[in-house]
Amino acid sequence: MKSSLLVPTLLATAGALSIVFNSSPKTELSTRIAKSKDRTSTSSRLSEIGLDSSIDFEKFRTKQIVYSASIGFPSLLISILLGIFPVSALIFASAISIFVFLAIDRNLTQKVKKQRLMIDSEFPAVIEMYSLALSAGETPLVAMERISNSARGSLAKEFASVVAQVKSGKAFHLALDEMGRGIESLLIRRFIDSLIIATLRGAPLTEVLQRHAQEAREAQRNRVMGAAAKAEISMMVPVVFLILPISILFALWPSLANLNLIAGA
Repeated sequence: MKSSLLVPTLLATAGALSIVFNSSPKTELSTRIAKSKDRTSTSSRLSEIGLDSSIDFEKFRTKQIVYSASIGFPSLLISILLGIFPVSALIFASAISIFVFLAIDRNLTQKVKKQRLMIDSEFPAVIEMYSLALSAGETPLVAMERISNSARGSLAKEFASVVAQVKSGKAFHLALDEMGRGIESLLIRRFIDSLIIATLRGAPLTEVLQRHAQEAREAQRNRVMGAAAKAEISMMVPVVFLILPISILFALWPSLANLNLIAGA
């Protein structure tokens, strides 16, 4: 009986969509994506992984909507066909769609965190290479270009972007400042600020870079020690809740068996 409501539900859904989309669906979808309230937050996260254009934002948001609809709509149809009340089926399908939408957003956040950790882990080695190049007599821009050409990684790509901006006519310190603002890392932000100040004032860069390299190594060591401490706590969970109770059971089992024999006699 409830499955007979499937056709009216589909027709009502099509009518509602035709009312909402007063123009072509593709144009309406692009317009609504452009007016998204969390555009700034999502765009900033996308820019950290190299997707900094408005087209990339539209592709990401379209992916979220299409995936949510392609999973939520079949869930609605299957729920109605199984005899679930249409309102309950609609709530269930909406919950699944929201879950898929948030899961894709969370996946983006995880990629951004991974990107930040990768940049922080690359920073000590890259800054030491930069310090050696400056000690050899190269200018800051030439040394940065050498690293961007020879090294592989996220930070080397950021250096390449700075070099490209300077060659296109932008001031070196402005390109550095834009790089520092685009990367959510306290170490790199401090390094960029020190490099800008030293460049504008003509201060020696080697000592500044060596100090930042040492701080980066210490920060990396502290990060590794923190991860090791968390892993140690995680390893204690199976020991305390699995291995230790089994060991106690094996130790007490003979005594319990003897007590049962004595009680039976």
